[in-house]
Amino acid sequence: MHHVKKPTQTNTFLKSALLATGLLCASVSAFALQSDRNQPISLVADRATYNDKTGVTTYSGNVIIEQGTMKLQAANIVANLNKNRQMSVVTATGSPAKFQQQVDSDKGVAKGEASKIVYNAETGIITLIGNAYLYQNGASIRSSTLKYSMNKGDIEASGSSNSTSGSGSSSGRVQIIIPPSSSKSFPGARD
Repeated sequence: MHHVKKPTQTNTFLKSALLATGLLCASVSAFALQSDRNQPISLVADRATYNDKTGVTTYSGNVIIEQGTMKLQAANIVANLNKNRQMSVVTATGSPAKFQQQVDSDKGVAKGEASKIVYNAETGIITLIGNAYLYQNGASIRSSTLKYSMNKGDIEASGSSNSTSGSGSSSGRVQIIIPPSSSKSFPGARD
């Protein structure tokens, strides 16, 4: 007698969660080192849920996703699939949500953080909202909101409406720090 084993709910959930996790990491690592894409994906969370009808996967409780040099840490991550079951929007929230990744082998690790990080896989735009901060090789940008287009490579920073405090500090404004070039030499007074 031949028995056909029906997939269990747990088995179906695991397959769906793994698919969603794979799509999430593939989307986030789209601008990473080529070798990152060939690395295994590690995901740790206190809880994971997947709704097959809505295409929404939720990871909560000290979520850490790693693949190669890419690391994403957040209190919660929600991944939405579109009608074609492809990654659409990924939202990470935390106090703050953080990511780091080696984008180029010639440069240091790029690090970023914000209260909310939203990645739109369909447009290729990453938006950091609430105390947004990006740092790489001594250069940094801080603002209320940062939008980065992976397709165009451009960035837009927006400060909040309370642009200065009474003390003249840059609270709420866009702050950019550009380190001096170490390869440039300047002539001396006697040259």
